[in-house]
Amino acid sequence: MSTISQTTESGPVRENARITSLDLIRGVAVLGILLMNAVSFKFGHAPYFNLSAGGTESWLDWALGIFGEIFVDQKFMGLFSLLFGAGMILFIDRASARGRRSVLLNLWRNGLLLLIGILHFMLWDGDVLMAYAISSIFLIALRKLPNWGLISVGVVVFGLSVGVALLMQYIADETVVSLSRSWAPGVVTVDEQEYFDALVALGFFLRALGMILIGAGLYRAGFMNGGLTAKTYRRTALIGLAIGLPLATAGVIITTQNDYSREIAFVGQIPNTLGTIPASLGYMSLIILWNNRAEHWLKQRLRAVGRMALTNYLTQTVLGVLVLTTLLANADFVNRSLVLVFVLAVWVLQIWWSQAWLNRFLFGPAEWLWRVATYRSRQPLIR
Repeated sequence: MSTISQTTESGPVRENARITSLDLIRGVAVLGILLMNAVSFKFGHAPYFNLSAGGTESWLDWALGIFGEIFVDQKFMGLFSLLFGAGMILFIDRASARGRRSVLLNLWRNGLLLLIGILHFMLWDGDVLMAYAISSIFLIALRKLPNWGLISVGVVVFGLSVGVALLMQYIADETVVSLSRSWAPGVVTVDEQEYFDALVALGFFLRALGMILIGAGLYRAGFMNGGLTAKTYRRTALIGLAIGLPLATAGVIITTQNDYSREIAFVGQIPNTLGTIPASLGYMSLIILWNNRAEHWLKQRLRAVGRMALTNYLTQTVLGVLVLTTLLANADFVNRSLVLVFVLAVWVLQIWWSQAWLNRFLFGPAEWLWRVATYRSRQPLIR
């Protein structure tokens, strides 16, 4: 069973005081995120959304692309965002219990995360950390809302991203603006790129913020620590996946049946977006059910991946940019199938090194540096 974190000590969270379900969910999420990010490392942003825009050459490529759109796209990022909201509330609660100025400390902590995100963005423009850091301000302002209030506001904010998609589709239909980078391959002028990038970023931010608020409410309601009944998690998994995955499938059908035309470039993604919340909660429920079962070596290693989520997220980008963006930049033989081989290799590497590192150290290297900068004091590292 999951263990509730102790909040009365000033040191790092003890091994036996961690909420193991959060570590496991985080580990699965950070590995799952790579499935979609790796496509962008090699082919850019357009093929991430549009399977016909690049990297899809064989039936296997198409099968992998469709699988990703239905089962992966937005879902694992949704999990990651839900966890960020939970982690912020946990951090604030622990800091308050230790008599620290929790709000100021959290603002400083997320200011550092913003800096990490900016540096990460300089390496790869698909960074999510900047959006999380900015979202923290909104969560701090709304943190005293009741659980249902946080969840309700989160759903509304998330829903606003659908309005952004509709606006983008209207602009695409009524103007001759290029959709390069956001939907179709090709070269785009700087003005057009910045214009559409801003709308894409706004939609992404609203989805992230919405999920973060929902995650904060769910954490305080006790959903994420595995303390609810198995029946509750089974029901949530069944309902969530029964709603979320068919919606994602509908989005794939709409885009493929319309031959990935610009007329459905953004409205075709709306069903998948609407399915993100239920599907993410369905995935989370399945992971919690697994976490509450008998111990298994794979669960232990995935928890280690989750405890080093920041390190693993950043190193995924370093490896992706080095291998897919740089070394294989002009390799025409690389398709979605070979990108999957890269993903599997990184998974094996991170599942191995996370446990190996934590056998010797208390934190991942990025997590430790972030902690040192947060508290502006020397922090323990070696076990």
